[in-house]
Amino acid sequence: MAKTFFVTGTDTDVGKTIVSAALLEAAKQKGLQTLAIKPVAAGCDITDEGLRNSDALLLQEHMTLDLPYAQVNPVALDAPAAPHIVAAGQGKALSVSRLVGYCRGALMTKHDLSLIEGAGGWRVPLNARETLADLPCELNIPVILVVSVKLGCINHALLTAEAIRRDGLPIAGWVANRVTSEPIDFEHENIETLRSALPAPCLGVLPYSSPLSIETLAKSLSIDALNCE
Repeated sequence: MAKTFFVTGTDTDVGKTIVSAALLEAAKQKGLQTLAIKPVAAGCDITDEGLRNSDALLLQEHMTLDLPYAQVNPVALDAPAAPHIVAAGQGKALSVSRLVGYCRGALMTKHDLSLIEGAGGWRVPLNARETLADLPCELNIPVILVVSVKLGCINHALLTAEAIRRDGLPIAGWVANRVTSEPIDFEHENIETLRSALPAPCLGVLPYSSPLSIETLAKSLSIDALNCE
């Protein structure tokens, strides 16, 4: 049976896409069929084929199934800012119901593992009433939490985990992602505190990604706890 997870982070720029791509690669190395969706992407380049987002393109590169870009990233916004602000400036209205429809359409493709990557953190607004957190709640899918290893990560991770569980969703696993080339003070102690405090298994600790390849990063992850096989 296909397993679907929503990937969120403790903040923006914590490496959700790098982690998602590495998870897809780890699944591919186990022979699993995968797909990924970036429902909303703010910060796209203008190309001959239309707006394209580098995060969505990376997901498309590392998933095994061949889905058109419009299914991988159905809502592409030009400016790199809060999606509801950019959408309003373009005269567009974002809604959970529409995003749910996009996701369910893509998920109809036969697969073993699918990832739906959020934008920013857990409470990113879509409109005056809804946030992106309402999407995984409506789909009723578990969450994978990406934690940026930096000063304050324990507080950020625990608050995000608290919000996810308060919204009624389980955390299937979490990934610690090193976002700087130099380790932070007491890095090991911070990660061990998170191992004890977060209500989910650690799927891995990723090294600083530049210039490591996604294939190399995937070797630092274990997806066994996700029970995808």
